[in-house]
Amino acid sequence: MNPLSPMSPLRLYARSRALPAALAALAGTAVTAAWAAHWLVSLPAFDHTARLPVVVFGPLLAAAAIGTGLHTPSDELDRTAVRAWWPRRLVHLLGTTVLAVALLALAVPGHAEAFGAPAAVRNTLGLAGVAAAGAALIGARLSWLPPVLFVGGVYLAAPGEPGGAADWWAWVMQPGPQAGSWTVAVAAFTAGAALYAWRGARRATAVS
Repeated sequence: MNPLSPMSPLRLYARSRALPAALAALAGTAVTAAWAAHWLVSLPAFDHTARLPVVVFGPLLAAAAIGTGLHTPSDELDRTAVRAWWPRRLVHLLGTTVLAVALLALAVPGHAEAFGAPAAVRNTLGLAGVAAAGAALIGARLSWLPPVLFVGGVYLAAPGEPGGAADWWAWVMQPGPQAGSWTVAVAAFTAGAALYAWRGARRATAVS
């Protein structure tokens, strides 16, 4: 069957997961992040470190779009299918995450030593893993909640100077090259991706 046919499995899968809406949200997030980064740097008395909110909240919005796009309307069919669904889940998550990483890296180029593309890539990767774990544990519709709560708490509590223990618990607020922050972000994505691929998104219970 032609993969572009309206009834092709690929198009049916994309429509059932609202994938076009998630991709549009990722594109919109990248455009907004690029504009905000340019605007902040252009302000008087500001330098590239002013882009910290962009490399934190841009990836947060991208992770929310990725997580809510992991919703499945037919989990009973997925669980009873002859073929295992975990490879499809993993490809779906990896594909949207790679796209988000690429778009946000382009949105904030330069200044790899501080708040440039490496920080945006690290934060997108880690928060996408948190959202994927949220989809598996509390459902895709609420998968944005764990990364939002984490980022909100860290943004308020993180120390002004990078390094030290904050590399680990406040990794989204750290400059790009911090090795500890990268370790936590990669571990968060790996764990979240594995959990989502294994369990899928938790079924949302309708409230009567």
